[in-house]
Amino acid sequence: MANSTHKSDIEIAQAADIKHINTIADKLGISHDDLELYGKYKAKLPLSLLDPDKIQKSKLILVTAMTPTPAGEGKTTTSIGLTEGLNKIGKQTCVVLREPSLGPVFGIKGGAAGGGYAQVIPMEDINLHFTGDFSAIEKANNLLSALIDNNLQSRTRTLNLDPRTIVWKRVMDMNDRALRNITIGLGGTANGMPRQDGFNITPASEVMAILCMSESFQDLKERLGNIFIGYTMSREPIFARDLKAENAMAILLKDAIKPNLVQTLEGNPAIIHGGPFANIAQGTNTVIATKMGLSLADYVVTEAGFGADLGAEKFLDIKCVSAGLSPEAIVVVSTIRALRHHGGAKKEEYNDPSLDRVKIGWVNLERHINNCKKFGITPVVAINAFPSDTKEEVEFIKASCAAIGVQAQVAKGWADGGSGMKLLAEAVVESVEKGENKFKALYEWKMPIAEKIEKIAFEIYGASSVIYSKTAKRDLRRIDKLGLGHLPICMAKTQKSFSDNPSLLGAPSNFEVTIREFEYAVGAGFIIPILGDMMRMPGLPAVPASEKMFIDNYGTISGLS
Repeated sequence: MANSTHKSDIEIAQAADIKHINTIADKLGISHDDLELYGKYKAKLPLSLLDPDKIQKSKLILVTAMTPTPAGEGKTTTSIGLTEGLNKIGKQTCVVLREPSLGPVFGIKGGAAGGGYAQVIPMEDINLHFTGDFSAIEKANNLLSALIDNNLQSRTRTLNLDPRTIVWKRVMDMNDRALRNITIGLGGTANGMPRQDGFNITPASEVMAILCMSESFQDLKERLGNIFIGYTMSREPIFARDLKAENAMAILLKDAIKPNLVQTLEGNPAIIHGGPFANIAQGTNTVIATKMGLSLADYVVTEAGFGADLGAEKFLDIKCVSAGLSPEAIVVVSTIRALRHHGGAKKEEYNDPSLDRVKIGWVNLERHINNCKKFGITPVVAINAFPSDTKEEVEFIKASCAAIGVQAQVAKGWADGGSGMKLLAEAVVESVEKGENKFKALYEWKMPIAEKIEKIAFEIYGASSVIYSKTAKRDLRRIDKLGLGHLPICMAKTQKSFSDNPSLLGAPSNFEVTIREFEYAVGAGFIIPILGDMMRMPGLPAVPASEKMFIDNYGTISGLS
């Protein structure tokens, strides 16, 4: 048995027997000539490797979770561990994940490369600049911002943009609350037109969402051109294509559109690409990366951010419908800690055994399970193991799942790698091979926007009514006038609750959902109702994770997790 109790995540990653990326490519049948190498352990994959016939034959497994505690419940760790476990039982499997954002890495949550003995490597590279995809997205986003302000400055080629209506913001991949609301263009006429602006974090950029929804380079260009910017003084809508921006933006993304190949600790293939957050965007990796995995492996494990009410719902209703994907199985990650949390435990009590609290918190996991069934898929539950778990608590969850026709297995990937995930892997294969899961979307895109929102709010969240603010009602009229009513819904709400109130734990019901306003990501292809005060530029905590990091004279990093 592997034992990570005396080693940090980064120490385990640095001690791994990392293989040349050519060896990983061999496992997927990729010619070395097709690899675009970024050193010895990372490579870009050309889009020519996409195989439509193989995509239809391979098995797609979605990993999601119950409503998380602030630290998260280990979806990435479980996804990687499940991939190791599936390979151990003879299933050729690749994991497809999102790229980490530097904001959480240096803020509070840390990296997103897994943990313990279920990691993807090289861990430091993946959590930091990786292959430069986030930088390219940032530059493409900010090029459009520069073009907008340049047009406002112009007297000869002006689009007559009303600066008060511009919705496009600059981005930076760092938590910096001071940039949320700023004034630009000060210093005289030579420095542009003064106006209010602000920064979002890079994962919140529509360019990120577009990269993740695009299926080809041509599709990418068209979507970039469809980005809505604002209105003219005469109330005519203006898009990025009106600034002739799409080709220049696509040029900056010519390499970023290609998925990245790395490896797990046990030398299995991992594709990592794209990184939108799930509470303010779609929360899944790129369509191209998912289809690349399906083109190259028999089984593909992928994840969707936060709880199933956010990432999984968007993965299924937006990504799968748009890209023609049909998952064969869903894994819902739970932890005893999270069940205690939803049973009333405070943060300092998460590790205190309490069967009573677990019994109370069960309703949260139960609702997520039942929600998955609404998509035509009976999920498998992974109980992501922690040292503080007790046998009584684990057995209660297993029995409760069995009572509603769901198999639950303890996942020990963090401590034991693939060998600790074989039981879960076997349960997933059993779920796939039964052939009973038939994916169906929750709603049809052609439904009116209000009906689509109600479908999600009532059936997934448990709400009893949806309230629209004056601003939201005005936005709905604009959406209708722009002819965007056919687009799917990408809800922006807190990840801490089924509701839009982060303090409502468990499985609340008969509550109101309030739509404060709407955003419309025309290029990405979805409408975004904003529930509550959603933060698109997070701030750093009182003690940022960056304070615990160290790099020595040889370039060896410690404190990164």
